[in-house]
Amino acid sequence: MLMVGLTGGIGAGKSAVATRLAERGAVIIDADRLAREVVEPGTDGLAEIVAAFGAGVLTPEGELDRPALGAKVFGDDEARRRLERIIHPRVRARTAEMVRAAPPDAIVVNDVPLLVETGLAPTYHLVIVVTADREMRIRRLMRDRGMSAAEAAARIGAQADDATRRAAADVLLPNEDDLATLHARVDELWRDRLVEFEHNVRLRRPARKSPELSIVPPEPDWPQAAARLIARIRQHLGGAIGSAEVHHIGSTAVPGLPAKNIIDLMLSVRTLAEADALADRLAAAGFPRRSGEWADNARRLPGETWPKRMHGSADPGRPVILHVRVAGSPGWRFALLMRDHLRAVPAARDAYAAAKAELALRFADRTGYAAAKEPWFDEEARAADDWAEATGWQPPIS
Repeated sequence: MLMVGLTGGIGAGKSAVATRLAERGAVIIDADRLAREVVEPGTDGLAEIVAAFGAGVLTPEGELDRPALGAKVFGDDEARRRLERIIHPRVRARTAEMVRAAPPDAIVVNDVPLLVETGLAPTYHLVIVVTADREMRIRRLMRDRGMSAAEAAARIGAQADDATRRAAADVLLPNEDDLATLHARVDELWRDRLVEFEHNVRLRRPARKSPELSIVPPEPDWPQAAARLIARIRQHLGGAIGSAEVHHIGSTAVPGLPAKNIIDLMLSVRTLAEADALADRLAAAGFPRRSGEWADNARRLPGETWPKRMHGSADPGRPVILHVRVAGSPGWRFALLMRDHLRAVPAARDAYAAAKAELALRFADRTGYAAAKEPWFDEEARAADDWAEATGWQPPIS
């Protein structure tokens, strides 16, 4: 089962995306609809709202008077939080029931207007954010919901800003063209990413990766992508992670450095037995274990290797290598030291970029390219150790 979070600012058009995903076969869980259901007449949710806000939030027929309740909570953070404490747990309980009832091979899309604001993004395998220009959203709210321009602007301003919402997005779906264009984008996402992603999560296998080598210019969203993945890993490991940390390492962790468009992460554990105990949780989070035996070259310790575990991403749209290493091992230390050395010393970063460019011209495949970099890594280990001694560098805790 694949769990997808769908959100977007008011007026962006996420409902149209949810409708199209349902047509493709997704199981849609509409948080807004559930929020209405849990406060219908006769529910304990409605009774608790009346106890908290007074009988003035009821219509003469005994139903919830949403405009009256909205007037009480809009602009009043404490009142809003009180309302959320009544509604959100009930919505979560109903959501869990619906997820349990879904088929094991379902793509479950949870349509949540305040997904970002409520911190839910890491609980999903993937987060889709529907976007539209602010002025277009205002026009839609005026046309479709009868709001004034000031009312629409106020509703937009009460939600997370666009930058915050974009930072939480694994997928941005622009909705500023016609409906046919939006449907084409949704269909492409379904066909090229979501279906395979669900298969991989259910079968606990990493997404297929191309053997071809492609070095791309540094992308500004690599750190945000890594932060989302790290939050997802921590969320799914929960208390089982203990004192372990997850780090963004490798070339995509060094600003300004060209790299393969693959996010390298490292989970530090106390023992490899602990790594094996976490494997099922990582697979459920969308990071299944890669088969085979894996080991690090312990730089400057000739002939020595240090075993590790390797996990990949089940998401065909976001390649990830997750190295699971014992904290304090040479491979663990070198991954952190090299990253910090290249971040701190531009000349070292530029030398690595030049080496990458030269080797990429000689090797078209990843395997040959990786083997050819080994002598450079040996030199980097010596230079980084000298830098660490000169600066007093210590491995970061987080």
